[in-house]
Parts: sequence; C-alpha cells; structure tokens
Amino acid sequence: MAKLYFRYGAMNSGKSTGLLQAAFNYEERGQRVLLTKPGVDTKGETSIVSRLGVSREVDFVIPPDADARRVFAMHARGDDPDALLEHVDQAPVACLLVDEAQFLSPEQVDDLFRIAVLDGVPVIAYGIRTDFRTRAFPGAARLLEIAHALEELKTICRCGRKALFNTRKIGDTVVFDGEQVAIEGAEVWYESLCGSCYLEISGGQLGP
Repeated sequence: MAKLYFRYGAMNSGKSTGLLQAAFNYEERGQRVLLTKPGVDTKGETSIVSRLGVSREVDFVIPPDADARRVFAMHARGDDPDALLEHVDQAPVACLLVDEAQFLSPEQVDDLFRIAVLDGVPVIAYGIRTDFRTRAFPGAARLLEIAHALEELKTICRCGRKALFNTRKIGDTVVFDGEQVAIEGAEVWYESLCGSCYLEISGGQLGP
C-alpha cells in the first residue's frame, strides 16, 4: 500500500532541497513524478526554490479550498480530465511531492491521504510544524495526525544546538504579532532557533 509521508523541519533544514533531490532520484530511474505546492505560497511564484539556489517549476498549484485529490487526478490524466487514470498514454505517477505542505488545509491533507491509500500513489509532503508563535499550522497538525511516516529534517541554531522554532523578523526586528502566514521576502524573513535562544529573544514566552 502506498503511504503518506511527512518530512518536517525548521526553516533552513533542507526541505525544498530534499524534495528536488527526491524528484531527481525518481526521474533518473525513468519514473514519473508530479510536484506541487499550495497556492498561498507565492515565494518563487509557481516554482519550488531551494536556499541552495536550485529551483524547479511545479506541475500544478493547489488553490485554497480546492479538492486536492481532484486537482491531482486532472494533472495525472494529462490533457483529458475525463479520462480514467488507467486509460491514459502517460506513465503512471510514481510519487506526488508536495512543498510547503503546512499551508494546506486539513481537508486537503485528507485528500493527500486518499491519494496514497485509494489511488495507490505515494505522497511525500515537506513542511514546517509551527509558525513564529510556536503554534501549529493546521495543515502540519493534520499531517502529524494521519501521515503513515514522520521524518524530522534537522538544522542548527545560531548557538550550534538543534533548531526547533522559527522566529519572524521584519528588517532586523523580531516580531511576535501578526498573521500566521507571511511569505518570506524582501521585508519579512525567518531565523531558526533552539528552544533556549527562542526563549531568550521572546522574554521567556512561548507564543502570543
């Protein structure tokens, strides 16, 4: 049975790099993969961008509130959205790779589970668990609840310990208020910190 995998880690833990490497590994062996990400993630527009400078266009974007399984099926079928998956000329999809999966809704994560279990296509989702206030993203929380397998991707804090949390910065100022989703860009950026450094910066507070 195909499975749903969740590979998670703090910012800068190599999630997008790992996804692109996984896609390369499948394709090197002649297997077809589909890459996707939530539409809310505007970084790189319709591309997955690694901090190492590697990027790749996704095969499709999952719009907010869309049925992720239906969107996947349309792209797996190719040009004919009404064709049955077993009656298409294209090779079957060997794996669905999802970047920034924390931005999916819980219902869309359930769709990923159905793709794995009912459609027999392994799904590997990459994302972070918590926001800058240490609160779980709804999509990540659902992945932690139902994924068949969990894998933590590790990175280090400025002090050398394992990073656990993500702090949001606007310019050089660390902020603890604001919307849960703020895509990294020219004004907003993030730093991964261990628990000790996070508490030092937050004045001993976890979350708002």
